[in-house]
Amino acid sequence: MSDVVGIDVGGTFTDLFYSRDGIHAERICKVPSTPHDPSVGLLDALNAAEVPAKDLDLILHGTTIATNAVIERVGAKCGLVTTKGFRDVLELGRRDRPDFYGLTGKQNPLIPRNLRLEVDERTTFNGEVVRDVDKAEVAALAEILKAEDVGAIVVSFLHSYANPANEDRVAELLRLFNPEWEIVTSASINREYYEFERTSTATIQAFLQPLIKGYSEKLLKRLSDWGFDRQTLVMQSNGGLVPASHLGQHAAQIVRSGPAAGVTAAARIASEAGFDRAITGDMGGTSYDVAVVIDGEPEITPATNLDFRLPLRVSMINVHTIGAGGGSIANVDRAGILTVGPRSARARPGPVCFGFGGTEPTVTDANVVLARINAHDPIGLTDLDQLDVDAARTAIGKLGDKLGLSVEETAEAILAIVNQNMAGRTRLLSIERGYDPRDFALVIFGGAGPLHGAAIIREVGIKTMIVPPAPGVLCAMGCVVADVRYDVSQTVARATSDIETGELDDRMNEQELEGRRKLEESGVAVKTTLVRHYAEMAYRGQIHALRVAIEKGWDTNRIDAAFDEAYRAEYGNTLGEISTTIVSLRTVVEGQREHEKRTLPEPARLPPPAPYDRRQVHFTKWWDTPIYKRDTLYPGTVIEGPCIVEQPDTTIIIEPGMSGRIDAFENILVEVA
Repeated sequence: MSDVVGIDVGGTFTDLFYSRDGIHAERICKVPSTPHDPSVGLLDALNAAEVPAKDLDLILHGTTIATNAVIERVGAKCGLVTTKGFRDVLELGRRDRPDFYGLTGKQNPLIPRNLRLEVDERTTFNGEVVRDVDKAEVAALAEILKAEDVGAIVVSFLHSYANPANEDRVAELLRLFNPEWEIVTSASINREYYEFERTSTATIQAFLQPLIKGYSEKLLKRLSDWGFDRQTLVMQSNGGLVPASHLGQHAAQIVRSGPAAGVTAAARIASEAGFDRAITGDMGGTSYDVAVVIDGEPEITPATNLDFRLPLRVSMINVHTIGAGGGSIANVDRAGILTVGPRSARARPGPVCFGFGGTEPTVTDANVVLARINAHDPIGLTDLDQLDVDAARTAIGKLGDKLGLSVEETAEAILAIVNQNMAGRTRLLSIERGYDPRDFALVIFGGAGPLHGAAIIREVGIKTMIVPPAPGVLCAMGCVVADVRYDVSQTVARATSDIETGELDDRMNEQELEGRRKLEESGVAVKTTLVRHYAEMAYRGQIHALRVAIEKGWDTNRIDAAFDEAYRAEYGNTLGEISTTIVSLRTVVEGQREHEKRTLPEPARLPPPAPYDRRQVHFTKWWDTPIYKRDTLYPGTVIEGPCIVEQPDTTIIIEPGMSGRIDAFENILVEVA
């Protein structure tokens, strides 16, 4: 493998991982993100790391641009063309409400009602067209949308998953009317029968498509001017990669790009370290992302909610996010209670100690006040020589005055609250789903994660924390080790017993061909191609389906048996003789690049090196704490807490009563004594 670089653009920092072999870091760095234009921060990282453009074969990129655009509602002005009687499906949703006990709430659909127009067409659930599209009717609504100056149009008809002919016809007429419009048909994004989720997903795609297409063009132009004219790949939410030149057509698939990259790398690291079950925790400047890895594979979900009544139905790694990061702001609410997050200081103005104009204390300020962060060696801040400890103490002191606490007590309280918030979300994915956390390792990463991972495992009851060699840039590393992946799905909606022999095989073959075609069109060099098939199944009468791995050649009895096995594993029992339904069929085509799982012998135990420094660090009281440099800790070394390990991309806390051991892959395995 030639030289590759992974770059993850986060809300606060842009991380870079440069490797010559695709595994080990040649160089890593963090630079401040540039929210006004993320591609500027990406080039800043390349220049800061002095990556040689002439030696690079591949750039792999994770980005938050799609996520931020949806949250901040800064996408395209869109119109919707839908089946007569269904213009309000985006607001009707699933009869849910924003607050569980609330009777009021605001909804902010991506397309307002005046831009949702209807066509008198109809296709039946089995794909029969019973009412064709009227050309004059389409021309009339096109005039309306033109007058409203929309930039993108969604075409979503009731049963287009069974037959997209009417959708395709309307899209063709709209393109002829105005070639400048971005046209998105729902069936081209999702071939499943959930009309609300399918319309919402197509709407998100259209909302993002002009922005993402423009970003990819700008990014490729900047890289070309920098001297790089080879391939750039972007991380998708499902853990796979897509060429940057195709990014516009995959805008909805990159909404969780950065978090997916981190989970992909964490799953690989945990597996090599001997843990097939892991919980991944990524704490950056703005948020904490947590996911579950079972049998070495990240958990995949078919859908997620980006906001109230804003579902996105595409395959993605199941990442749960809360507003808990280094930049999370601490505040006293109207009830006099200390809260931390979800509001964040972001990259600008940032924490008070950064000196960029921030005045509200953050989690980072608390860590600085307690001396857990080295104020004389700021990480990722190229324009700062040291952090402003006095300013951080002043800001936290003002907060403490409202609570009747000292500066140190207030800082400890801030950390206790943010740690409990993260531990609570970690419990949600383990204990509350029937998993025993003692069977899992916590892979902690992100620029702020290793500062808080020890507290999380203590609170949740996890035995081992894995700190990778480059935790602060693990999402960037995840881009480097990811493969190219395409998911193809279509609704079946049939009783399993009614499906004839060979029928599913024909559908699987069709979907595999489509996935392989997309892989070939990507132009990415792959070593092998892995194809997997899944049936989304349920007992008759159930609403929620369960994903079941199936293979070609299976008869319906074997498929039912696989469903029973999956159902029992998930819920502990089955529903006996109730018949089953295959809701949809999904095929995953994965182009695997050149990486192999490493195996190394267990290293002999070594004593710790002499610490390079010592300082007073606060863990409920001030402790004389040894400080180690990460590059002095060799495989087999054991260090006892309390201690701190510093490296260019993060700071690692090992609390009192814990120990750390360096394994053969240079991870630090932290355990409670």
